Amino acid sequence: MIDRQAPVPPGSTQTWDGPDGPWADAPGGGGSVVPLPVRQGTGRWLVLAGVFVCAACGLVYELELVALATYLMGDSVAQTSVVLSVMVFAMGIGSLAAKRLRRHAAAGFGAIEAALALVGGGSAMALYAVFAWTGDWGGVWADGPRCLLVAFSLATGLLIGAEVPLLMELIQRIRRQDAGGAVADLSAADYVGALVGGLAFPFLLLPVLGQLTGALITGAVNAVVGGALVLGLFRRDLSRRARRLLLTANICVLALLASAAVLVDDFERAARHALYGPDVRVAVHTDVQEVLLTGGRDGRPLNLFLDGRLRVGGRDELRYHEALVHPAMTGRHARVLVLGGGDGLAAREVLRHPGVRRVDVVELDAGVVRLARTDPALSRLNAHSLDDPRVHVVTADAFDWLRTAPAGVYDVVVSDLPHPGITASTKLYAQEFYGLARQVLAPGGRLVVHGGAVESRARDFWTLDATLRAAGLRTTAYRVRGRQA
Repeated sequence: MIDRQAPVPPGSTQTWDGPDGPWADAPGGGGSVVPLPVRQGTGRWLVLAGVFVCAACGLVYELELVALATYLMGDSVAQTSVVLSVMVFAMGIGSLAAKRLRRHAAAGFGAIEAALALVGGGSAMALYAVFAWTGDWGGVWADGPRCLLVAFSLATGLLIGAEVPLLMELIQRIRRQDAGGAVADLSAADYVGALVGGLAFPFLLLPVLGQLTGALITGAVNAVVGGALVLGLFRRDLSRRARRLLLTANICVLALLASAAVLVDDFERAARHALYGPDVRVAVHTDVQEVLLTGGRDGRPLNLFLDGRLRVGGRDELRYHEALVHPAMTGRHARVLVLGGGDGLAAREVLRHPGVRRVDVVELDAGVVRLARTDPALSRLNAHSLDDPRVHVVTADAFDWLRTAPAGVYDVVVSDLPHPGITASTKLYAQEFYGLARQVLAPGGRLVVHGGAVESRARDFWTLDATLRAAGLRTTAYRVRGRQA
């Protein structure tokens, strides 16, 4: 294991009795208690840099699980709460369990980083696979994907939690210092790394690499940094056998992650076909969400999915959009505002009415608008409504756009927005949102909102009705029966 320290200089109070023996430091700290291949200051800097990278990777794993669980299972508040609460709990358990590994801190940290790279890097792919191929089994396995989500959250949290006590031990072996100073150094590196990881996930990894590839590359970075830190800086703290085992383990982990990265495109295509059927035509990641089109050829109905949720069903979209738009168009309708509706289908129904002079469409995702204009099947379905000279599309968040919109301008406002069960959409069903929508209505203007199926979601329906009345609007509830022929 560790070579014994050379005899201490005369007058020094520092003693060392082995890897875990007691030591005492003169004021200001003593020299390195582990022979290092670099200078002491450089060694501490490398450990803190390793803490920074590992913290960034750990937060990416958390966000990856949250994002994929929300995408696959919906109800983002519930999925976020499950992932974060389980992981925080597991981190505490992992920290306690790691106390037993302090005697072999370097070997333990190296093994934990290799395991964390494999578990964290492969979690998104494994969860996607289980949901795609077993999510509809039902029976005993009905909650299988959710159980796997909890299992990955628990395993990832245990491994992340085990890092801190071992890193504390390693940094103290380089140069003994008071516990408060060591904790402050480690915490600073850890929190800054978490900040970088938290920002890198939504602004770099997700839009550029995608969920699965981003997780795999994060795992590879984690394995390289953890392995290099232990095998490079603390190699004298390891036996020859331990060095060989850690090197082999890291090579195997990197090989597995690299193989998965090479096959990830084929995997995603196969998983999409398992989820949506073999007729997937378009699958793109915009700056906002994943947009997927199926059908639309050879007489098959076109379906539009946004982040895994069916947004447009070709078999009944006409009935839905007719019921949403036409009742509100009774009366003056020269100027119409469509909130959402980037697919152009609500605008199509608005333009069927004579006397419409201007239609403003406020859509958050420019990628959906682009697809609605360029995809042959979708543009045919919306009757090229977005290319009509009377239609003006604005790429903006509907809530923010209404804050600065001119008052009393629109005769009709059509709210064609995602379901409020999606966290990002809840503000679009709030009293404040409807208060802003009321301000842009001209005297005698109408606002129409889809309230969902009253039979299956009566509470949601009447809550929406109460919210509209609280915003000062007079409501008329209606529903449409029957199916599109």
